[in-house]
Amino acid sequence: MNINICVFCGSKDGDNINTLAKAGDLGRALASEQYGVVFGGGRFGLMGSVAQAAIESQGRVIGIIPTGLTSREPVQQELTELFVVDDIIERKRLMIERSDAFLVLPGGLGTLDELFEVWTGRQVKAHNKPIIIANWDGYYDQLLAFLRKADQHGFLNGDHLDGVDIAENVEDIMQLLNQFFKK
Repeated sequence: MNINICVFCGSKDGDNINTLAKAGDLGRALASEQYGVVFGGGRFGLMGSVAQAAIESQGRVIGIIPTGLTSREPVQQELTELFVVDDIIERKRLMIERSDAFLVLPGGLGTLDELFEVWTGRQVKAHNKPIIIANWDGYYDQLLAFLRKADQHGFLNGDHLDGVDIAENVEDIMQLLNQFFKK
C-alpha cells in the first residue's frame, strides 16, 4: 500500500541552516521508509530540500503547484507526478485528497494556512488523518502557547490541541509515522 505524507513547509530557506539540513534528512527518511511525499511542487526552500532529498533517495514525490506560482517558484524536477492546478484552493484540496497524513515544518503564511486547513478539517471530521507539527528548535513554541491561551479563554473546545502531535526532530517524526502506519 502506498502511503503519502503531505509536507507543508516554507518555500524559503529561513535563517536557520539546521532547519534546511533537517528538511533534507526528513526527505531521505521518508523515502527510506517507503513513504511518498506530497508537497507544494517548488524547487526552493525547505520544500525543495525535502523533495530533492527524497528524489535522490529514490522516493515517490508528488508536486502540486498553482499555475500562478510557477513563475515565482520554479518547479522541482524529476518528480514522480506533477499537478499544475488553477489556484491555491485547488492545490490544498488535492494535497488533502492525495495524502494519508500531514507534516508541518517551519514556514510562513502559506504553511500556517495549510496547517489550520487540515487541523480544522480534522476537528469537523472532514478527515481523520494524522497531523504532526515539526517544532524544530522551538519554531512553533509561540503559536502553540497562543493556542493554549485561546483554549484557556474558551475559544477552543478543550480537545482541539489533542488533534495534532508535536515532534522535536526527524527521528520523532518517523517514529510517529511508523506508529500510525506500520502497526
